[in-house]
Amino acid sequence: MTNEIKIARAALHFWEEPCISGTEGSGAVFFSGCSLRCIYCQNHDIAIGERGIAITIDRLVEIFLELQEKGANNINLVTPGHFIPQIKEALIRAKEIGLSVPIVYNTGSYETVEALQMLDGLIDIYLPDFKYMDASLAKKYSNAPDYPQVAKAAIDEMVRQTGPAVFAGEEGDSLMKRGTIARHLVLPGELENSKQVLKYLYDTYGNQIYISLMNQYTPLLEGNEYPNLKRKVTEAEFDEVFDYLCKIGIEQGYVQEGDTAEESFIPSFDGEGVFKL
Repeated sequence: MTNEIKIARAALHFWEEPCISGTEGSGAVFFSGCSLRCIYCQNHDIAIGERGIAITIDRLVEIFLELQEKGANNINLVTPGHFIPQIKEALIRAKEIGLSVPIVYNTGSYETVEALQMLDGLIDIYLPDFKYMDASLAKKYSNAPDYPQVAKAAIDEMVRQTGPAVFAGEEGDSLMKRGTIARHLVLPGELENSKQVLKYLYDTYGNQIYISLMNQYTPLLEGNEYPNLKRKVTEAEFDEVFDYLCKIGIEQGYVQEGDTAEESFIPSFDGEGVFKL
């Protein structure tokens, strides 16, 4: 990507964790491009940077405020790392003229600490993936053999910035106002990696963060050379990882139910919300 901001969608999004989406939706801004090349990417069309519409920083400021006016619980920056300088300027300007909802940074965690430090004080909620503890899997599936150490350092910086989770609202319907939710997507046939990720997160952060175990892996790409990635996670596989989560003592978090591995959960990157009406 260049220094020209490109986004593919800016709309209310209802498929995040309940404390992020709530009933009104999260104001998701999907940025084009990604620092990873995961061969199973669900947002492949925009991750490779070929789709999206160029906008100015002025327009990004307007989009933030328009989503707030639509009732968004927060502004959800999806895969924003390569546009941090422009996003930082837009957030500062938007906050000066009325942006007041929490800001969510939604990332694959292949980020430098120095880049994240540019956002210190501007981000309320970090929503990082932790994909791999196994470097060989990171190389095989995402062309990023250094992913484990990069993601560890990045998430450590995110937790430092946000501190312990803070919620507001009635019990059972509360929204996160500050904190970190570390996500992990279970991959078919790679259960030991999932267990290692969960153990690392819990051993390192305990109840300081929330952990979100995801069951939405959807085989999409044709010609995938890895047979296990051509199928969904089985119920038995997910149950095994969930049982491990319970066994090691994780209590703060979210677990996706079955039937989430569907293409209907993937938004249409059709430019909704990009142009000013």
